[in-house]
Amino acid sequence: MKVSSLQLEGANIIEPIVHGDNRGFFMESYNEDIFQQSGINYKFIQDNQSLSAEPGVIRGLHYQLNPKAQTKLVRVISGAIYDVILDIRTNSSTFGQWVGVILSEHNKRQLLVPKGFAHGFCTLVPNTEVLYKVDEYYSPENDRGILWNDPALNIDWPTSQPILSDKDQKHPILANAEYNFE
Repeated sequence: MKVSSLQLEGANIIEPIVHGDNRGFFMESYNEDIFQQSGINYKFIQDNQSLSAEPGVIRGLHYQLNPKAQTKLVRVISGAIYDVILDIRTNSSTFGQWVGVILSEHNKRQLLVPKGFAHGFCTLVPNTEVLYKVDEYYSPENDRGILWNDPALNIDWPTSQPILSDKDQKHPILANAEYNFE
């Protein structure tokens, strides 16, 4: 596996080694030893999977407050997404900055989203399935979000007609959001 840092400290792209032939492919999508050698020391305890039937579905920007904050390891098993992370660590030099990357069934890249980041994605093709590991269980009382189209963030989403949940339409902008990360 190749682990590359993103410009937001603590966030990484993981590119597995894919062994392919005429039958298909094989890859390790997670290897604790390799992660630890790269300084990624999380104990993932749950896998989550979503299916978005249409292109243009935006899910996010989501996070959980401390003490139930989650680190996520995100990958696409079918389809493609534009995956966005937003730094909401108040003492970070990149607070309020975001990065977007494409994850797909073809590039097999994974995105490590540490605690202190809001996370969201937009599906690029129909029937996209996203699988992600987390290191903390879902906590409804700590569940929070930031409005996907906060004008101060100016996130360049790849859709002009997003498909959103009721919840994701009502999140506050970053300036009004509750977060407790340093």
